[in-house]
Order: sequence, then C-alpha cells, then structure tokens
Amino acid sequence: MKDLINQLKPELNDVFGHLHQIPEVGWQEHNTTAYIAEYLYKKGFRVRTFPDCTGLFVEVGEGDLCIAVRTDIDALWQEVDGEFKANHSCGHDAHMTMIIGTMLLMQKLGFPSGIRFKFIFQPAEEKGSGALKLIDLGIMDDVNFLYGVHLRPIQEMADGFASPAIYHGASRFIEGRIIGEDAHGARPHLGHNAIEIGAKFIQEIQGIHLDPMVPYSAKLTRFLAGGSSGNIIPGKAAFSIDVRAQNNQTIDALYSKIEAIADSLSRLHDVKILLEIMGNTAAARVCAAAKESMKSAIIDTIGKEKLIDPVVTSGGEDFHFYTLKRPDIQATMLGLGCGLTPGLHHPQMIFNREAMYTGIEILTKTVINTAKSHQVNAKKAR
Repeated sequence: MKDLINQLKPELNDVFGHLHQIPEVGWQEHNTTAYIAEYLYKKGFRVRTFPDCTGLFVEVGEGDLCIAVRTDIDALWQEVDGEFKANHSCGHDAHMTMIIGTMLLMQKLGFPSGIRFKFIFQPAEEKGSGALKLIDLGIMDDVNFLYGVHLRPIQEMADGFASPAIYHGASRFIEGRIIGEDAHGARPHLGHNAIEIGAKFIQEIQGIHLDPMVPYSAKLTRFLAGGSSGNIIPGKAAFSIDVRAQNNQTIDALYSKIEAIADSLSRLHDVKILLEIMGNTAAARVCAAAKESMKSAIIDTIGKEKLIDPVVTSGGEDFHFYTLKRPDIQATMLGLGCGLTPGLHHPQMIFNREAMYTGIEILTKTVINTAKSHQVNAKKAR
C-alpha cells in the first residue's frame, strides 16, 4: 500500500497546492467544488453536486451497507499579514487531499464488492451549518459507518502520532444586540448606558455555575458601542458570545442561563436584549466499533507505540451533527498528529505535509477493515 501511496504523492501534492491557493469561506466554495468535481470526474468517478449549495459527493459500488468518508471544504475569513481574506488555517485543504487520496488509493486496490462507499465533500463546516444542510438533503439517510479526519495541533499531539477518535465539545456562536436610547453625558438618566449593561452581562456570565466535572465556558468576544463623540452615552450595542461545553446537555443548560441573564437585564434596565444563534456544533458521539476499526488501522500503519488515546478537546466540529441527528450512524474521526504550529486557526498555521500520506493509509485501511468485518459477519449469518 505504501508503494501505491508513493506513486500518488506527486499528483496529490499538486492537488493540495491547488486547494491551498483557492480558499473560500462557507457556502461560497464554488471554485473548490468545481475543481474537485472536474478532477474526480476525470479519474472516472461519478460526481454528484447538491441542488442548492456548494459541495459534492461520490458513490461507488452497490450493497446494503454504506461506508462513508467525509471532509470539510471551507476556509476561514481572517487577517493574514494585514489583509483580511479566506485562509486554510484549519487544515481543510489537507482533509480534502486525504479524502481524494483515499479514493484514488482504493481505486488502485479495488473497491471491496457488495458494499457501497460514499465520499462526501461538505461545505460550511466553520459556520456550523454544513452538516445540517446535508442531513436535510438526505445524504446521510443510508449511511451505516462514517469516518472523518482532522489535523491536531502540536499542543495536543506530536507529529507522527494518531488517535482513533476526537471527542470535540459542543459550541454555540451567539450574536446579540442591546437596544436602548442614547443620552447626553450630562443627563444619563434620560437614556440607557449600553456599555454598563454589557459590563453587567459579562459579570453575570462569569457567575454561571454548572457541574464542575464537565468543562464549559462562555465569554464575550466582541462588543461595539458608541461613536466618535465622547459626550454621548450609547444606548445601543452589538456583541458576540462564544459558548462551549464538553457535552450537549451542558451546552443547553449554559445557553438557557445566558438567555435568563439577558431577560433579567433587559427588564432591570428597560431595554431590549436580543440573542441569535448564528452557528453551533454538537459534541462528539463516538461508536466503539468504528473506533476499533480505526485503531487497528493506526497500529497497522504506524505501530502501537504511535497510537494515543482519544483526544478530548473543547474545540468544535459540525461532523458530530451527523450522529446527533442520525443516532444509528456508527462514526469516529481520526486525530492526526502532524507538527501543526502555532495552532489551529492561526493565520500562519503550518504542518508537516507528509502526515497527509499517513492519514490516507489509515483512512483507507479503516474503510477496508470495516468492509471486511461486514463481509465476515454476512458469511456467518448465512
């Protein structure tokens, strides 16, 4: 298998290089979708795009069992060297390359018979809404096993190591507004001070107490109020809140507390405080059987000494909406050590690109392990 991967390397290096140069934010991945669709079509795959959004998927083979592999395709919008632009600082260009590499490698090896394989290129992961869209489109309705991959920062995992699961936490991204009346600096009683209300909001959020055994956090990450006139007390403000928790139950409880704080402060200060969830991700639900298939693939690829326990992280991934909304799907996500520094979402993020080929081998063997296990069980059932 390694010889075949080495044969594919030059071509996959070009694929990665091209994807890296055309980053696009969620729901705008038009060039990315077109490039992948054309590339895979030329490789002999039947490509299917989605009717009303970016992204695509490929289906191979026939059978009752469906094994799927999913990658995210969007980039982040951030300031890079003084310029705001789309940037692949979360490694989605590498994820796409690994899934394409897995498809090409399995094509060379020959897809196991009697099983359907689905390769999904999902948009808008960073917005937390791409997976939900594909669920609504019915793309996951026939999927039995689902695998994904994510590069891990060096703070979590050293280069050359891998984990058979990532326990991401849940997250919600909230946009809020305080709507009151401006006032003259000399007559504060005639208006509302949105800055003071915002300060109280921060204090109240910091005072939320939930089960200390479950990690959670909520913090204001943006607050805008007032203009250039220093003698006007601003009655209006806009703000953002980043909310995270290690499981889905805790994030629901945390958000309910935030809603209660907003309601209490709005009544206390006679203003409107509006909250809107702009995006969210679900906490991971990992299938033991899927994890075992991936664990065996990791050991077979890089050795037991390079296998590490599943990663627990407060970071979010909309991959886990698939198992939240479709509990019958057996899923896990490969955590791939690749020397990634300074960190995910850093504008200057770099990683060891050779790790992609380790990821391709692990993913391919995971899919093959799953297929073989199903074939063995089917024979026993006859």
